[in-house]
Amino acid sequence: MINSCGLPAFFKTRTIATEACKKGRVMLDGVAVKPSRMIKVGDVIQVRKPPVTYSFRVLALSENRMGAKLVPGYLENITPPEQYELLEMVRIGGFVNRQKGLGRPTKRDGRQMKQFLESEYADDGFDFDFDFEDDDLDE
Repeated sequence: MINSCGLPAFFKTRTIATEACKKGRVMLDGVAVKPSRMIKVGDVIQVRKPPVTYSFRVLALSENRMGAKLVPGYLENITPPEQYELLEMVRIGGFVNRQKGLGRPTKRDGRQMKQFLESEYADDGFDFDFDFEDDDLDE
């Protein structure tokens, strides 16, 4: 079954893996699956944990549940490198790419923004308030 094939190693618990299946975040060969879906050797399981979609190929099946350390013998990670690059870009982006509606910045984010805005470049005398008139833009 899909929820006992090693996804708990990826999701931490079988309950969370089951919830991910119900939310459509686990796909088998590109189709969303239920937690009870039977799998076979050679199937490709895709797990979407925004912003990345991880892909795994089933190498072997097990009759019993297993610990996370045994999963690499049963699943092969075939996630494209572009997905890992996307994950790294999101990590680097940090608070700058905060989407609207995600709540208030944390104290750490606030300190970083304050430090950025009060850097040595902020006091160079350059005025960012432009007073263009419509006539000036047409020329």
